[in-house]
Amino acid sequence: MFISNKEISDVLVVGGGVIGMSIARALKKNGAGEVTVLDSGRLGQEASSAAAGMLTAQADAEKRDDLFDLCYEGRGLYEGFAQELKAETGIDIELETSGTLSVSFNKHDSRRLDNIYSWQNAAGLPVQKLDTRELLELEPRLSSEVKGGLFFPRDVQVENRLLVKALAASLKQLGVRIVENTPVTSLLVENGKIAGVETPVGNFSAPIIVLAAGAWSSLIPLGGPGETERNRSLSLDVIPVRGQMISFQPGKRLFTRVIMSLTGYLVPRADNRLLAGATVEKAGFDKNVTTSGLESLSRAAFEIAPELKKIEISEKWAGLRPCAADMLPVIGQYDNIGGLYVATGHYRNGILLAPITAHMLLAQITDGQNSKFSTLLRPGRFTQAVSV
Repeated sequence: MFISNKEISDVLVVGGGVIGMSIARALKKNGAGEVTVLDSGRLGQEASSAAAGMLTAQADAEKRDDLFDLCYEGRGLYEGFAQELKAETGIDIELETSGTLSVSFNKHDSRRLDNIYSWQNAAGLPVQKLDTRELLELEPRLSSEVKGGLFFPRDVQVENRLLVKALAASLKQLGVRIVENTPVTSLLVENGKIAGVETPVGNFSAPIIVLAAGAWSSLIPLGGPGETERNRSLSLDVIPVRGQMISFQPGKRLFTRVIMSLTGYLVPRADNRLLAGATVEKAGFDKNVTTSGLESLSRAAFEIAPELKKIEISEKWAGLRPCAADMLPVIGQYDNIGGLYVATGHYRNGILLAPITAHMLLAQITDGQNSKFSTLLRPGRFTQAVSV
């Protein structure tokens, strides 16, 4: 083999966000052998820590489609996922089960919510329509201008930063090798099969590699001994989409539930923080917080809860969501390169879809079994520019 190995593993996961860590955990727990996670920075410190932790399969769904079914099924795995992590690590990821409210402030918003209610109610999904009085009884600090809304009792949330902490602790307890601050500069291919990765500190070898590098997944080129295997890019069509967020520290818990409007959302935390998000911006890999972003987030937050105008912003940040060209996740074995698997493009559903993504790849890698979503999410749906 052409690789001068720094480390040999049975499985190498490139990317240590919640997706990569969940996959590594599932593989290690199910006998995958030596598993290594490589991250260009620290585990979970990109989009995973920047998220709001909302598990809103229903509130975000304008219609029933394959993505809805994936998110709905993925949400159903979270109770067991949270319990397992707490049993393994002692860390409570604060799965908050009080539900989510989607509210309207004008006729346009109300029509949108009516359409969502109609199809979900007809499908027998758990959803309730509420008027202004009922909303204010549930959440008295909502704006009195609210016109109506929907309650989704099973759309819940987790504290995503605790989720990152719990997953990292689980990997360490399981004996997964963690290599941080080590960017992968190329994926090494030999005779049509994955052979390892190249990094600034040496090469790592593994017959199975899972590429879970989030918004950076499309940037890692191929390398190898032949001209056809060098300086080529994977055809994933994944780009970064910036999401700016802010939080308030009011000193007491203002809301019990996640509150969503057409322009933004508020997420109450157990420590009384109130998160407000999030922008959707194609700004490349720029993670700066902008004046226009802060203004947009503030307007959306104040519309939902006017009293926030009296409270200073306590924290502001931005993350880069990985978004594929068709806005669907990219999950599965990569065509034409044996042993290479991909898990990226989760866009705004990375936290929500972490457990189900791990289940899907575990079945595919260990047993060769595809899920009902495998064809929809396969990496090969994009134009394949690579054949090695």
